[in-house]
Amino acid sequence: MAWPVAAFAEDSTRIYRIFWLSTQSQPDPFLDGFREGLRARGYVEGKNLVLELHYAIGNPQALREVATELRRGKVDLAVSSGPATRAMTEVAEVPVLFALSGDPVELGLVQSLGQPGGNFTGSTFLSLELAGKRVELLKEVFPNLRKLAVLSNANHPGEQSEWRATTEAARKLGIVPLYVPFAGANELDSALGLAGDAQADALLVFPDVLTMVHRAKIAEFAIAHRLPSMFGWGEYCDAGGLLSYGANQRATYFSLATYADRILRGEKPANLPVVQPTKFELVVNLRTAELLGIDLDKSSVLFRANRVIE
Repeated sequence: MAWPVAAFAEDSTRIYRIFWLSTQSQPDPFLDGFREGLRARGYVEGKNLVLELHYAIGNPQALREVATELRRGKVDLAVSSGPATRAMTEVAEVPVLFALSGDPVELGLVQSLGQPGGNFTGSTFLSLELAGKRVELLKEVFPNLRKLAVLSNANHPGEQSEWRATTEAARKLGIVPLYVPFAGANELDSALGLAGDAQADALLVFPDVLTMVHRAKIAEFAIAHRLPSMFGWGEYCDAGGLLSYGANQRATYFSLATYADRILRGEKPANLPVVQPTKFELVVNLRTAELLGIDLDKSSVLFRANRVIE
């Protein structure tokens, strides 16, 4: 989907203004990926691009003032990362690109993935097929798995669909799934306590911004309770998780720059289908496996891993 740099812009003197909104903290690997994608398409900050960064760590509501500024200012495009998109739902004056782990249809951003129909489009990491695959991989690594604690942010769009897919996959493998929901960061500790009391054999964590922000705490909890853990993205394994399976987020943000380029050239978000990643990576943390006493040397999971943390 890459565009030749030579075909960058009809008006080479124009300076484009993009707002970046995020509830993450800096350094921001997602922003880095997006910037790389923009540079690959001929956009250079300080020359033909102004990229304004707006951060509100863990607090999407704080970005609503920025959304108001979008209506007043001369902005060509807004890019919202993760739950920052919630602050943008009432913005109709400018095109908005999003990348989120939930369901943009349920969130009311688009009419459908194939035909967004408004001023929003982008990428969703949500894939119900992945939910089942994560259960299968965890079972492969831990054949004695019988009881699986599933930690989930109940406010995450599409969460119930992911839970149903996980439940179906678990039961086919003779696994009893134990639903451990929480609603907001203030409930995470109590949810972890419930997971610890459940006498589960392993822990599966749905990917979303809250579990991402607290990934180190969750990974440490799993190790302390000797629970093999499965997550959605490689960043969780970097923080100590045992396994992850899902899209490479940095690569997704790199690709998101393609849509940014097309919109800046005049295409409408309404006609650009929401993208779902088609390439996924399996990440294994051998240090965590050693701490848990799990021998992966002969496991096919280890041989199939795209990245191994040693």
